Amino acid sequence: MSIGAHLVELRKRLMIAAAALIVGMVIAFIITDPIIHLITEPIREIAARRGDDFSALNFTSVTSAFDLRMRIAFSIGIFLSAPVWLWQIWAFIMPGLTRKEIRYTVGFVASAVPLFFVGCWVGLLIVPHVIELMWGFTPDGGVNFYNATDYYDFVFKLLIVVGVSFVLPVFLVALNVAGVMSGMAILKGWRVAILIATVFAALATPAADIVSMVMLAGILVVLFFAAAGVSMLFDRRRARQAAASEMPSGPIA
Repeated sequence: MSIGAHLVELRKRLMIAAAALIVGMVIAFIITDPIIHLITEPIREIAARRGDDFSALNFTSVTSAFDLRMRIAFSIGIFLSAPVWLWQIWAFIMPGLTRKEIRYTVGFVASAVPLFFVGCWVGLLIVPHVIELMWGFTPDGGVNFYNATDYYDFVFKLLIVVGVSFVLPVFLVALNVAGVMSGMAILKGWRVAILIATVFAALATPAADIVSMVMLAGILVVLFFAAAGVSMLFDRRRARQAAASEMPSGPIA
């Protein structure tokens, strides 16, 4: 295909992806009420515990409530439309890939996407603990009026961070497949990996909730060792293939 044909194809793919995103946003906008109710549950628990009305989600402008719904609609719309725009990206780049590259890419996406959503779900479980921990620093007589935009940004970024942390082991395997790191090199960094996982879990969970911290750190450590194990299997398979290719193909005279 010529450059012009590629640009026409790209425009077509982008238009389909944009249409899917708009449909996803419309659907997400309709269900913003239960989403807002879900992410603001910690605020209601804090208000009930204090026995007053000095803990609430605060809308500071005329349009802030609408802005919050649009932010939620955009974020959820991206996830709802992910199968469509991911396929459009894949359909655009697939003709230029070899069969081996296609197999590796499919394996990467098939592993990364579920892990990311599992990480987001774990992050959703962590959010109430983090908000409760931060609320504990409020002095006597203080109030907790949470700005709606800032509150949603905090929750959304936390979910993204935890979701991405679950995908990092897949990137380690991808580096191994690309020949950048061997499985043994990944495994040798287990001490650093455990330290990073523990520190991350300690920051993401309240200090008093040891169980949540250990569970989150344990999941990340297990994913790291799984990535190292898969990488070592790939290394062993490549070594066998290299040895087989170096063997003489015919009888020795």
